Amino acid sequence: MPLYSEQEIIEGCRKSDRTFQEHLYKEYYSMFLKVCARYARDMQDAEQLLNDGFLKVFLNISSYKNKGSFAGWMRRIMVNTCLDHLRSNYLKDTMIMHVNAMPVSNKTSVNNSGLENIEFKELLGLIQSLPVMTRTVFNLFVFEGFNHKEISKQLEISEKTSHWHVHQAREVLQKKLKKNESQKVMYESKRI
Repeated sequence: MPLYSEQEIIEGCRKSDRTFQEHLYKEYYSMFLKVCARYARDMQDAEQLLNDGFLKVFLNISSYKNKGSFAGWMRRIMVNTCLDHLRSNYLKDTMIMHVNAMPVSNKTSVNNSGLENIEFKELLGLIQSLPVMTRTVFNLFVFEGFNHKEISKQLEISEKTSHWHVHQAREVLQKKLKKNESQKVMYESKRI
């Protein structure tokens, strides 16, 4: 049985009670670190994004109206924190991407055979290896459930560009999964 109810934790955080803030942080740390890690370059950046997100949660908890899932409300803050980071001047200065004229294929087949044997950390590493914008669009589309129109508004890109990034991410991830699978097979055959 939990030490405090969700409502008690929310009320305690609204009063800026450090005990309740710490309890909330510890309870949701691993869940939201995984969310942030998908957008970050590495785990150090993910932890920074997570901490920035929790700061926003604590500063804005009075705006939570007890409607809908509290975890869902916090998740939205975490994702928006990641997106704000990615929209920063650093990203805009380093990202030169003009793909509006590139054709978009709507027929991307996903071979899940490589996914059966892959662990979370390995998959996370593959996702983190994607270029920043491709990784961001892929995360919003696949994990957050945004459609291309919503992504284009969030990231100030065209819908075609959003489609292209998802297509590109899938192709790159499929190639890397196949490569990893073949390396595992070679490793296993050498062990025998």
